Amino acid sequence: MTIADQPTTTAHPLDPMSAEEVDALRAALEDAGLLGEHVRFTFVAPEEPDKAAVLAHRPGEPVDRRFRAVLLDLATGVSHDTVVSTTRSAVDSVRRLDPVTDGQPPIIDTEFELVEEIVNADERWTSALRRRGIDPATVRAAPLSAGVYDEPGERGRRIIRSLGFQQFHPADHPWAHPVDGLCAYVDLTHREVTRVIDHRDLPVPPEPGNFDDPEVTGPPRTSLKPIEITQPEGPSFSVDGHRVRWENWDLRIGFNEREGLTLHQLSFHDRPVLYRASIAEMVVPYADPSPVRFWQNYFDCGEYMFARYTNPLELGCDCLGEIHYFDAVVADDFGRPRTIRNGICLHEEDFGVLWKHTDLFTGSRETRRQRRLVISFFTTVGNYDYGFYWYLYLDGTIELETKATGITFTGAYPEEGHEHATQVAPGLAAPFHQHLFCARLDVAIDGPRNAVDEVEAEALPVSDANPHGNAFRARRTRLTTESQAARLADNSRARTWHVVNPERLNRHGDPVSYVLRPEGQPVMLADESSSVHARGTFATRHLWVTRYDSEQRYPAGDFVNQNPGGAGLPSWTGADRGIDGQDIVLWHTFGLTHFPRPEDWPIMPVDRSGFTLVPQGFFDRNPTLDVPRSGGHCGS
Repeated sequence: MTIADQPTTTAHPLDPMSAEEVDALRAALEDAGLLGEHVRFTFVAPEEPDKAAVLAHRPGEPVDRRFRAVLLDLATGVSHDTVVSTTRSAVDSVRRLDPVTDGQPPIIDTEFELVEEIVNADERWTSALRRRGIDPATVRAAPLSAGVYDEPGERGRRIIRSLGFQQFHPADHPWAHPVDGLCAYVDLTHREVTRVIDHRDLPVPPEPGNFDDPEVTGPPRTSLKPIEITQPEGPSFSVDGHRVRWENWDLRIGFNEREGLTLHQLSFHDRPVLYRASIAEMVVPYADPSPVRFWQNYFDCGEYMFARYTNPLELGCDCLGEIHYFDAVVADDFGRPRTIRNGICLHEEDFGVLWKHTDLFTGSRETRRQRRLVISFFTTVGNYDYGFYWYLYLDGTIELETKATGITFTGAYPEEGHEHATQVAPGLAAPFHQHLFCARLDVAIDGPRNAVDEVEAEALPVSDANPHGNAFRARRTRLTTESQAARLADNSRARTWHVVNPERLNRHGDPVSYVLRPEGQPVMLADESSSVHARGTFATRHLWVTRYDSEQRYPAGDFVNQNPGGAGLPSWTGADRGIDGQDIVLWHTFGLTHFPRPEDWPIMPVDRSGFTLVPQGFFDRNPTLDVPRSGGHCGS
């Protein structure tokens, strides 16, 4: 069952972009003479007001709606970073980007569509294919971000690198048939191949990977019986525009094409917890050092604007139960609005036991069911599909879970074996890689002034105070500066990070806090001297803490595509600002180190990663004592 999202007029500074605002943005840029036949929009998103202005806003007050738009002239390669007010129909700022120092704007659909035509016009590429006995017309070009390397002549040019995959018929998934040992470097502005790397002839794996073909899957099983999830009295949440209330939670839903789903002004019992939360960047570094693949690493947010490819969600497939959908609006390459129907799914679900006890002395037996509010979206970037699920629980816990699925990137598996890949089908390799996400958590634990304590288990030696050697304690270290707060997780010590409010004490005299519990999986494994390490430094630590600055939004910098490195977190934390009792932002790296399995082919079952934020002394006791036994599961 679905609940339709009712369109509303913009009433709040944090409301997502509307289709009408995209039209107004394009009109303002056109009036300013910034558009033309070859100019394309590579990024459009709300320019959120400064935090103080948002917190001071009152219902009914006028809102100056401003948007950031990055423009690229395909003919010249010149790009401009602009800020536009659609309220005033005015262009507030324009800055021409320096591709050498700033990097390039994101890669867009128009350019993806050009690449196959460009490589097929190059004699070196087509000759290499024909020498392998391959008809170039059957090869799909996979345009991929180039990174930054010491390739002669690439400095300042708009470059992608392209690998080939053979497609034997229109319904054939080409990922099963990589044309390995061959790579083209392409200048998108001049529409030419600058170099072809023809390293090695490797057989194209012939076995199909068509997971949607009954010839591959066999007949569907008939043993699964239906499961129905119903809420006869409707859901427990309420939605007013983009404001959501559920149980003791109150928050706003946002969306933009770079980060996707964003959460704003989360509070519990009217006490603030997070001002803003998002996935601000992700990087997928690959482990194959071969001459045709050493450069493979993708910053899906900054290089591709990955939420442009948000999926329209389907009831019963992506979401199950009593659903409220939000549409998502993005701008296409021409600055026209495109509405993604049902882009964000909101629902609640049962989540097992909340608390339970059978008492030896009183004979009481009590059980309560846990429930959570789920806010999610799914996006597809090339071969991979990513789901992002924010969970809010009855007890005040916040959780983020990513779900990676889709198709693993492939290559040819040579007869002698492959040290950096798994053979997932005959002659077919899936290279080792990582999926590293960075959550930007603008914390506001009971107010704007917070601090971070690192807390870990400390085993104590035998002593007069510990004669039997059983003692251990929690060691607490206050992180006082940005340089000190660049930290790694350590599960061997149960290391966590407590975000405390030194100005607010609970009844026990301790600062109220929330705890960031990391999964503690590996950070970036690439060498410190590598290009991807310099460009994705955010992914080399599990935790960074910075002083709040409205201009500091993306951990690898504003322009990631072909950025030489050092932007974002390493640059900001170089100021080494104090963070003790300040308005602070946490940046948390988490993710998967993926050694693919044969079971991941031809389509990968969901692999999960994430983190939790758990109240610690935020409440004076269990905040769910009032949850009733009734509710359709547990008898009254």
